[in-house]
Amino acid sequence: MTTSDIEARIKAYVDERLPDYQAAARDIHARPETSNHEYFACGRLSELLVNEGFQVDVDVAGHPTGFAAYFKSGRPGPVVCFLAEYDALAGLGHGCGHNLFGATSCLAGAALAQVIRETGGEVRVYGTPGEEGGENGSAKGSFVREGFFKDVDAALCVHPGGDTANRPTSKSLGCAPVDIEFHGRASHAASAPEKGVNALDAVIQVYNGTNALRQHLPGDVRIHGIITHGGDAPNIVPEYAAAKFYLRAATAPVLEDVWKKVERIVEGAGLMTGAKGTMKPSQNRVENTVLTPKFDEVWCRRMEELGEPVNREPREAAGSSDVGNVSQVIPTIQPHIAITDVPVRGHSEEFKAAACSAKGLASVGIGAKALALTALDLILDPKLLAAVKADHAEHLNQQAEEAARAL
Repeated sequence: MTTSDIEARIKAYVDERLPDYQAAARDIHARPETSNHEYFACGRLSELLVNEGFQVDVDVAGHPTGFAAYFKSGRPGPVVCFLAEYDALAGLGHGCGHNLFGATSCLAGAALAQVIRETGGEVRVYGTPGEEGGENGSAKGSFVREGFFKDVDAALCVHPGGDTANRPTSKSLGCAPVDIEFHGRASHAASAPEKGVNALDAVIQVYNGTNALRQHLPGDVRIHGIITHGGDAPNIVPEYAAAKFYLRAATAPVLEDVWKKVERIVEGAGLMTGAKGTMKPSQNRVENTVLTPKFDEVWCRRMEELGEPVNREPREAAGSSDVGNVSQVIPTIQPHIAITDVPVRGHSEEFKAAACSAKGLASVGIGAKALALTALDLILDPKLLAAVKADHAEHLNQQAEEAARAL
């Protein structure tokens, strides 16, 4: 069988099975679920993969709604992994298009599995809950920590985009979500305020302290937070107060430095007020994305062969994604595929509508073909895979150098 024959089989299989995966995307859109509660989405996608002949394990890496699907060729060769997301935003639903994301990755894996016995190697699909954060959120960090990528050669996925252009992977910021709590002592706020220890005062000192810290941080750092509990009644000195913050930075060493600075602010607020404070991670830490341009270029070429133009203009890092955790250990891409003809903001009602539009659903087939063909190129061309791995290693070194300069 020639390479052209193999590619034709992949494309034909995507076309054949596309209606089933679009139906899954619509069903998941209609039943949005948040981190570690995506039981319907996990079941819907994992059932599709079971029917495709994958061995599927559910409840993995400490996530009841995570799954790991394997399709082995029985012949030596690279291991490629498609990453699937399917969580929704609390209170909004699928305003980030993860209903499309999960369906696209699963269809890409299913299509590549049709030819893997001829090419050799192994296809995997990892279902990773809670990319948006939340209860035990950012599951890719758990998958990395538990060794799910130790024998994987490359990982890939594509994210729905709202700026009307298909784009290669862009940088993202690392993010450390933290819970900050203070415990004081309640007392009557009018008759015996001197007997109380005001936990809310301590939280406010932290809030103000982080505001003052901002002017002394590198330009890529972001700190933003909310007070989640400030007391129970105005006439009672608050004995408990809490806040939730996100600390973001372009590299892991800088993010760790920011963590230590905020930790000292919490300690200082406790000393000032007498309240006892704690600062703890509220979920997995999200790492920044390490780019592998040679890997992205394979995807760009495949998209263009499918008749889909790609805007290669680089974009500045803005938000965060736990795909960054995977990119810290193996070559990883997460390009963007357009799902709308007019620009829409992420995490909005307009994006949610686009995620179940005709163009959004059509992106499942386009994305699956481009991802499967990109992975096929790595499997069939050992020199290309070696070049991608070398490019990844080079960018990891560059990151370390940039972080050293920032510190």
